Amino acid sequence: MAKKKAFALRVNEDMIKAIEKWAADEFRSTNGQIEWMLMQALKDANRAPKKKDE
Repeated sequence: MAKKKAFALRVNEDMIKAIEKWAADEFRSTNGQIEWMLMQALKDANRAPKKKDE
């Protein structure tokens, strides 16, 4: 499993409420939803990290 680093993220209240609702709709935690959103953005920009075996 990949090592994870904790950090603080400041997000306006309306944005976090929208993310929390989306996460609930997808049966994910808010943190899991944010990780998924970030990975999707990285993939869309062709900047996703390569897997260790690649």
